[in-house]
Amino acid sequence: MLKRQSIRALTLLSAVAASATLANAAELPPIKITDANTVMSCATPGRLMAYLKSNNPNIQDKFDGIATDYMRHGEALAIRWDYAFFQMLVETGYLKFTGDVDVKQNNFAGLGATGKGAKGESFPDVSTGVKAHLQHVLMYTGSPVEDPVAQRTRDVQAWGVLTKWQQTIKRPMTFKDLTSKWAPTSKAYPRDIVSVAERFEKGICQQDDPQPELVAEARGGADAGGTPNRAAEKKAKQAAAAEDSETPSVAAGDADAKPAGKPPVAADATGVKVLNQPEAAPAGDDAAGSNDAAPAAESTTATPPAKMPTAEMAPPAKDGKKQAAAGKALAEKAPPADKKMETAAVSPGPGPAPAATAAKCKVWQASYGGSKAIIIKAQADKMTNYTVLDVNDGAEKREAEAYIAAYAKGGATVGEFASSTQALEKAFQLCPEG
Repeated sequence: MLKRQSIRALTLLSAVAASATLANAAELPPIKITDANTVMSCATPGRLMAYLKSNNPNIQDKFDGIATDYMRHGEALAIRWDYAFFQMLVETGYLKFTGDVDVKQNNFAGLGATGKGAKGESFPDVSTGVKAHLQHVLMYTGSPVEDPVAQRTRDVQAWGVLTKWQQTIKRPMTFKDLTSKWAPTSKAYPRDIVSVAERFEKGICQQDDPQPELVAEARGGADAGGTPNRAAEKKAKQAAAAEDSETPSVAAGDADAKPAGKPPVAADATGVKVLNQPEAAPAGDDAAGSNDAAPAAESTTATPPAKMPTAEMAPPAKDGKKQAAAGKALAEKAPPADKKMETAAVSPGPGPAPAATAAKCKVWQASYGGSKAIIIKAQADKMTNYTVLDVNDGAEKREAEAYIAAYAKGGATVGEFASSTQALEKAFQLCPEG
């Protein structure tokens, strides 16, 4: 945590510093690179690796090129990859991986790690994991990400669940904006990233680059598979050493070798319907739209070991007018509550729509505006309905009872969760067909 005197000193320094340095210890820079918002001039792969190793001298050999990967992919995406690198150091504890995510997963942003032991996504090599992190960061700006690496990025982008929030920000999206959704329950998260950046800027940033050749490597010194030539050279040296010793050896697979990419996943979210049947649980709704095959379990970006839930939520209705009308109708018929309840059904994910008669259950979402969530299970005809209801802290029981009385008669609460995302993950486990 930063001391007041260091914050004050840095603020004064920023008045005369170039835009490529920290502007203010209380803020984080815009995500996208512009003429007025560039990567720190001293943030080279060589210095960043020296900084990383000064905080964790025992990192695995496979991470030797991770700063080069951040520069290469970050420049390709035109985002502040230096701050994404600092975020990675916070997320992984300087690559010590003391939380749920394992070092073998090459997951540098906790993508899919929902807490309570959930491991999250895995990527085949370091370069792919870095690309997944940076693409997810870019997604927050509202810029489309072509062929996302991470399932989490594909899902959130396809559902458009950040769109409404993004539209409220009338200036360039910053890393501080990102942290408000990435880790909404932690006030320390943005300060931790600033602190890591400040220590780098005041320390190794002022020293000579120990590996200046890595800049050229990041800007073109990679093979067709995306693996730095440095890895191939290391492999060749190992082979030569083995040949010199005349000792038979078995060639080990390159941990960072990049396999063929996954086929692109369609980014079209269809079948999202408005909840508009207040007399019973909403799954009997016959509004226009079809239910697509359920996506993989909803995942949450988390910061090991703090396990901070994300605010990325389930997809909203595509038809804004229908959604507004449905929300108004529900508010008029609902029992008194502290906040107006707005509801939207959940049926995300690409894929062919199953036959209407095949569905045995459906997943829905409703909200009283709170940050916590519960799952309500109710039966309507032959359909089992799972509603993820956002509730206010301290009013969970009352709001659940109000919702059940109005819209899910005979229903019952089957689980309480710290966030809507975690509740949706469980709901899709209970009802894979969505």
